[in-house]
Amino acid sequence: MKIIIGSDHGGLQLKESIKEVLDELKMEVEDVGCDCADSVDYPDYALPVAERVAAGEFDRGILICGTGIGMSIAANKVSGCRCAVVSDEYSARMSREHNDANVLALGERVMGPGLAEAIVRTWLSTEFAGGRHQQRVDKICTLEKE
Repeated sequence: MKIIIGSDHGGLQLKESIKEVLDELKMEVEDVGCDCADSVDYPDYALPVAERVAAGEFDRGILICGTGIGMSIAANKVSGCRCAVVSDEYSARMSREHNDANVLALGERVMGPGLAEAIVRTWLSTEFAGGRHQQRVDKICTLEKE
């Protein structure tokens, strides 16, 4: 599976931890930054992740900032991106199973690396259920075109 990952300064440490998990899972990973603790603007990192996932260059994307909220708001401005802010394993599973989320947003300041790693493992291993949920995802896609 091809994964693209990005963070701002508030998510840098957690991003590095998550990259170790992705390496362990034998994922193909591209890191689009940031790579320093200097203050940066999260939309600058959310945009390339969201665009490249929506374009089909990557299977899924992961974004990390202080809370995950800013990254998800920015990413969801891109048509074809379904970014979910997740802070527990159940929501991770449901975001994939019911919503076909293709980008995951995490908050370094709201969870530790152990929980974040468990969320990523769950999110990556859960498939979209389709069925009645496909109709709902299709309605979201229609909204993007309006």
